[in-house]
Amino acid sequence: MSQKRPGAEEKFDDEDYPAYTMGRAAEMLEVTQPFLRSLEEADLITPQRSKGGHRRYSRRQLRRAARARELVDQGTPVTAACRIITLEDQLAEYTDRRSPDSRS
Repeated sequence: MSQKRPGAEEKFDDEDYPAYTMGRAAEMLEVTQPFLRSLEEADLITPQRSKGGHRRYSRRQLRRAARARELVDQGTPVTAACRIITLEDQLAEYTDRRSPDSRS
């Protein structure tokens, strides 16, 4: 009776699937919608848009926004927090790409 649509299971596990509306994302992170827009303006997150033009956020984006909120709560300006997160991501990507054989 319950048929699974192709791809539905993958969407549940996809970190980049834009499943959350701006209102829901703000509620989950306990931030305001203008805060989320400020992260978009600072190029930290780029939400996808629904057919109606509404912002939709992925879990990966929500984690980045949560990290930004953590830094802002500690007194870091939004633009600086976004830069810190970008550098953290770049460092993580670099260290993940390095193989154990190439380390000295």
